[in-house]
Amino acid sequence: MRLNSQDLKDIGLLKYWRIIRLVLVKQNNLKSSSDLELLIYLESLKRFNQKDFKAGVYTYNWDKSRWKRLVKEGWISIWRERNRTTQKYNIYKVSFKASQMISRMYRLLLGEEDLPTSERSVFYNNKSYSDRVYNKAVDDMIKDKDR
Repeated sequence: MRLNSQDLKDIGLLKYWRIIRLVLVKQNNLKSSSDLELLIYLESLKRFNQKDFKAGVYTYNWDKSRWKRLVKEGWISIWRERNRTTQKYNIYKVSFKASQMISRMYRLLLGEEDLPTSERSVFYNNKSYSDRVYNKAVDDMIKDKDR
């Protein structure tokens, strides 16, 4: 079965994209939404090298340390090491941690899972004005029966 644009529109897949994206970025301590979107792009490639990464980064904000930061924080892992003779460069993949986050994002978008609303949640801890606004938006999203 192949999905078309009307199917996606009918289920309202992107209705709460902004809220879910912002919550996931904050809960997972990503630097920006660009990191999340880049991880989604890289996961679709399955395996990639630094050249593929650079091709995917062209449309995002300039962040010189993005590659090193994502590798250091465990979002990108090495799939195959180079050996300087037959393999000239490392091949990477999105880590298990990143693929779990992306799978969770899709479950949230489809309404199969709800965001936590307890006081223990990272998103609910801060009480700045913008956090209160997003908390209200998350509550409204959870109450939406058409999600």
